[in-house]
Amino acid sequence: MNLAALFDLETMFRLLQLDFVRQALLAAAVLGLVSGVLGPLVVARNMSFAVHGTAELAFTGAAAALLLGLSVGVGALAGAVIAAVILGVLGRRGNEQDSVIGAVLAFGLGLGVLLLWLYPGRASSKFSLLVGQIVGVDSTDLALLSGASIAVIVVFAVLYRPLLFASVDPEVALARGVPLAWLTPVFAVLVGVATALGVQTVGALLVLALMVTPGAAAARVTANPVTATVLAVIFAEAAVLGGIVLSLAPGAPVSSFVTAISFTIYLVCRLIGRYRLRRVGTA
Repeated sequence: MNLAALFDLETMFRLLQLDFVRQALLAAAVLGLVSGVLGPLVVARNMSFAVHGTAELAFTGAAAALLLGLSVGVGALAGAVIAAVILGVLGRRGNEQDSVIGAVLAFGLGLGVLLLWLYPGRASSKFSLLVGQIVGVDSTDLALLSGASIAVIVVFAVLYRPLLFASVDPEVALARGVPLAWLTPVFAVLVGVATALGVQTVGALLVLALMVTPGAAAARVTANPVTATVLAVIFAEAAVLGGIVLSLAPGAPVSSFVTAISFTIYLVCRLIGRYRLRRVGTA
């Protein structure tokens, strides 16, 4: 495929008129919002590896649903919630959290691969769980994604202040009476649900591009938590919506464009952050 075919604007605009593409863009916009809102706190709480581990069990749940003929979205959500509970119960001690996540991640990925091997259907359905296929989102998936996203954002908004306090200084938060014993697992479940929604878009292997990279990019250019949240949402929306639009003409996997845009934004933010530090140092 040549460069002209990759950026065939006429084909791109024609495809944008299709209902299923517009539906995919709407689903992507919802997903970009929820992942951008959670991203800065995921980064602040050093939960990037936990997101990856959760994605593997979301993938396992989706693979099980595919094998049983159930909704892939529901299966991914169930797997993500189970992952959040497992990580919360087994990883209570900070010094063993990484090893617990590694064990859960490996188990989830191995079980998911077995379930996909047992599935007799099309290979494209199996592949989409790993790298995403948002253009296959139907009205039922969109309703599930929207409802779950609204629930996550509402709960997050209610718990935002104690979550932010616990993320910035957990020891002081605990001394001030912030209920970390249940607050941390609740946030893990919120992240798990958002991660499950991202699996259907960019796949289990690349979900970090939405759940972590925009938040990490925002943290490079601002220390203000509200500003970081706004920037993370903008970055996530740009990555997922731009990724879909750019993937239309060549018909390439959406995830490859989403991750490329997200990583480019991250690199630019790193350069901006480094430049600002130099200016402060020379002032």
